[in-house]
Amino acid sequence: MSKKSGGILPFRFQDSHLEVLLVHPGGPLWAGKDEGAWSISKGLFEENESPLDAARREFKEETGFEVEGIFIELGRIKQPSGKIVFAWAVEKDLDERRIVSNNFMLEWPRRSGIMREFPEIDRAGWFDVESARKKIHKGQQDFIDRLLHALDHPDVHHPEIDQDEFISQERS
Repeated sequence: MSKKSGGILPFRFQDSHLEVLLVHPGGPLWAGKDEGAWSISKGLFEENESPLDAARREFKEETGFEVEGIFIELGRIKQPSGKIVFAWAVEKDLDERRIVSNNFMLEWPRRSGIMREFPEIDRAGWFDVESARKKIHKGQQDFIDRLLHALDHPDVHHPEIDQDEFISQERS
């Protein structure tokens, strides 16, 4: 069975231009990587947790911010790893300099037997749409396009969202 995660894509308007908040993964495997390395804040579902609840919990764990507001459903994507990511956008202007992430343990250097602690997210940043498309993991670029579509057509159902499967995921 594929792993499933939920994520949040905050957005804001700066001088009438749309910007999205992306996060950069922490740890030595991502150090020095930029284009294609950023992501929406996301994480795996816990047992009996809805996708949106997982997304909100993970956002709080990874950024230190609780997120409230009107959530725009961006549907789901299947990443090359097979993981299915459900995402929502929310208009929220957050101070990216105040991000406080949870930590994880990793053996580093590899095969050294030394366990070290690293932040799950080492930084966050606001990006215009063009820059965000370059920064975000290729497998998540569709979320940016879906946000643009939703903002242009707020009352239109997004064709890539399978509502029946989504609803069953919400209930499980």
